[in-house]
Amino acid sequence: MNQQIIDDLNRRYTAKKYDATRKISPEDMETIKEALRLSPSSINSQPWKFIIIESDEAKQRFHATFAHHHQFNQPHARDASHTILLAHDPRFTRDKFRKRVDAEVSSGHLPADMYDNFMGAYAFADSNTDEHGNNASWTKAQVYLALGNLMHTLARLDIASTPMEGVDHELIGELFKEELDGHVCEVAIAIGYHKDGEDWNHSLPKARLPMREVMTVV
Repeated sequence: MNQQIIDDLNRRYTAKKYDATRKISPEDMETIKEALRLSPSSINSQPWKFIIIESDEAKQRFHATFAHHHQFNQPHARDASHTILLAHDPRFTRDKFRKRVDAEVSSGHLPADMYDNFMGAYAFADSNTDEHGNNASWTKAQVYLALGNLMHTLARLDIASTPMEGVDHELIGELFKEELDGHVCEVAIAIGYHKDGEDWNHSLPKARLPMREVMTVV
């Protein structure tokens, strides 16, 4: 068993209170951004956009999106070092996928003569697209692959995190319309450093079901 991986996962938890005076270093933020960029997705679709909230102005905008719902997450908007909005493309088209296949060829990952074959992989997206061209349920699922990858990266960096489905996607859509560029944010993650003595969830033991209840080896 790789103890480093297990240590990372045991150390990771959902922070409940952030120290607003502590900021993530630029070097660690570059690692975080690159880890997000390298996240896996079905057919390498990458149907996402990541909005990194760092400035006081953007934090205030995000704070305002809690006006109607989920106020329990509102303090993180200002106190966390950063918040990342993980947004999905609700209309991931064949032409958008073509841009990804172009990157496959230009990177040297895909031989040019395999281009048309790889374009056929769009069938995975097509089968999850309704008559109105909406495939949000499929593209949103890809965002959670990136979220899981990000949370392990943060644990390795010893940076606290709070994944939040408790966000108002409609207000986020209004107040971050320009940055989202047609994408939809239904999950975000606050990141930073916990507040000593005020984060009640810090250092508590893991509460997980026994291995025998969740694993079957056949």
